[in-house]
Amino acid sequence: MIAFVSGDVAAVTLTSAVIQVGGVGLELHCAPHTLATLRVGERATLPTSMVVREESLTLFGFVDDDEKSVFELLQTASGVGPKLAQAMLAVHRPDELRRALTTEDVKTLTTVPGIGQKGAQRIILELKDRIGPPSGGAAPRTTAPSTGGEAWRGQVHAGLVGLGWSAKEADKAVEAVTPQADEMVSTGSVDVAALLRSALRSLSKA
Repeated sequence: MIAFVSGDVAAVTLTSAVIQVGGVGLELHCAPHTLATLRVGERATLPTSMVVREESLTLFGFVDDDEKSVFELLQTASGVGPKLAQAMLAVHRPDELRRALTTEDVKTLTTVPGIGQKGAQRIILELKDRIGPPSGGAAPRTTAPSTGGEAWRGQVHAGLVGLGWSAKEADKAVEAVTPQADEMVSTGSVDVAALLRSALRSLSKA
């Protein structure tokens, strides 16, 4: 088990990051809000979870240990694999998931692509007594790299496609949150995670 990875950020794509450790580049699959905290050439330490399959070994990276522990707990529910668990954490922060599960908030869970009403009810039944109460800690604020204020578009679009929406639907959602993003750009701090959640809400309404 690789508990964490610490090294220089060699590359950041729309869905993963490469961290150089001892001359080896390790690819970590991360949610958009985690990728938004990384800068190429800077040092980073990310908690990780390794998913072992017959045909592959996949490392998932997280912004903190709390997110990692929730990711691993979610996968103990029937029908929840690593991709769906990551999607849940891309849409909702750990404490938001804790609140949804402990209060049996089916509506919140079904905003995640791939989770229907029956699936949400099953996850609640299996995890509500195990996930614990919200910690009350503030979620870390993430900002996209400063590249003319437009880097958030690619990150949000990739996040939506990675969560199961079509490219056309992702385009519409990106346009829907552009006014919100413009306000963030004007303050010099673009919260990619918040934009992704807003984009998902716009798709759910549609």
